[in-house]
Amino acid sequence: MADDYRLYLDWLKEYSVKTGCRIHAFVLMTNHVHLLVSATTGNGVGALMKALGQRNVQYVNRTYRRSGTLWEGRFRSCLTQEEGYLLACQRYIELNPVRARLVEHPSEYPWSSYRGNAEGEGNSLVDPHPLYLALGTDPATRQAAYRDLFRDQLDPQLIDGLRRATNGNFALAGL
Repeated sequence: MADDYRLYLDWLKEYSVKTGCRIHAFVLMTNHVHLLVSATTGNGVGALMKALGQRNVQYVNRTYRRSGTLWEGRFRSCLTQEEGYLLACQRYIELNPVRARLVEHPSEYPWSSYRGNAEGEGNSLVDPHPLYLALGTDPATRQAAYRDLFRDQLDPQLIDGLRRATNGNFALAGL
């Protein structure tokens, strides 16, 4: 499974570059993936997910001698109002393994961007968003400010709103 996850992250990096997408946060779960992505073109995210999905399903089907699709339907997404929700979405993503009770703290989960964003662990896939960069004037200050964001629980209304927006494919704004 670790090799599968590493390959997925390699392909995510490759196709994010090819499609003009910037990956700000990610978490790989056993049955789904969460990504926080900015695209330079209107079709960038769709092109990224299509290329990544095709590559991954071919690999999985060949490696595990199976056939068919891996995911239930197309990917779901929502546009996010940057100022109000971007860092909350990033926290939502990186806290997913905690909500799933796989770990007690996001730093314990190896298949997430948390350790890069909060602890400075090198990760060439993650391209920090300007709002993340605005948390501090240097990496240590930014990382400390980011870790502070995780001291409080996410508001349950925000979690519900984020899920509704993502499942409905509409913008996350003004909750």
